[in-house]
Amino acid sequence: MKLTPEQFRAWEHKCITLLGMSGVGKTTLAHTLRRRNWFHYSGDYRIGTRYLDEPILDNIKQQAMQVPFLHNLLRSDSIYIVNNITVDNLQPVSSFLGKLGNPECGGLPLKEFKRRQKLHHEAEIAAMRDVPDFIHKARTIYGYEHFVNDAGGSVCELDDSETLRRLAEHTIILYIKASEHDEEELIKRAVSDPKPLYYREAFLDEQLALYMSERNLEYVALIDPDEFVRWMFPRLFRSRIPRYETIAREHGYTVTTEEMARLRNENDFLRLVETALERQT
Repeated sequence: MKLTPEQFRAWEHKCITLLGMSGVGKTTLAHTLRRRNWFHYSGDYRIGTRYLDEPILDNIKQQAMQVPFLHNLLRSDSIYIVNNITVDNLQPVSSFLGKLGNPECGGLPLKEFKRRQKLHHEAEIAAMRDVPDFIHKARTIYGYEHFVNDAGGSVCELDDSETLRRLAEHTIILYIKASEHDEEELIKRAVSDPKPLYYREAFLDEQLALYMSERNLEYVALIDPDEFVRWMFPRLFRSRIPRYETIAREHGYTVTTEEMARLRNENDFLRLVETALERQT
């Protein structure tokens, strides 16, 4: 959605999609806005509670069945397992994605890793396509005045023009671009605490071949899962930047993490959006 600052100010029910890498401040901002009559739609929460709920539970049950004590209790329906996913705790989604590599170190075989990546990709498309419905629900059911879509970092990887069209039709897409300093900090954080990530299959195949060649590895099962994520993250980060920029140029607007860091309240955010609209105009 393209608006002038004047049109944005006059927009009675503001709807914004926050786009950018994990760690740039999307969820922190959404929490701030939630206290000021904004409905916080978390793409990752929707993925975990609606579209990957059963696969996530199946994965947990499969692990539990390997424990003899839990095996018998599950088989006899004496216990049951449920997810406790919240907007602030998305660990079940992350644990389902998993990491590629040595199974003795918690890694997944390539075929199973790609299966989970595909499921996540389909779930993320579905969750983003749900945004228009939740904009309506937020206002008519819950009584929220405005709507913020806290999109996952991999939305730029969807390669689905219809999903982007829907987001752009119903929301202002705001790309939060990391400054050079913040980019370095995000990479350092990811290296110190490697977490499961989504990769486009073509990107994964290309980088995996390079990684195994550099380390003279014959089998994926020889990969250290954490070490592979540490190696991949900077490459993934930089591969996503032009994708974010293309989306912002064609469908939305750009602000920086430095500008985001100066925000203290809803009014600051609204002024920043107006500045972004004015810059691009």
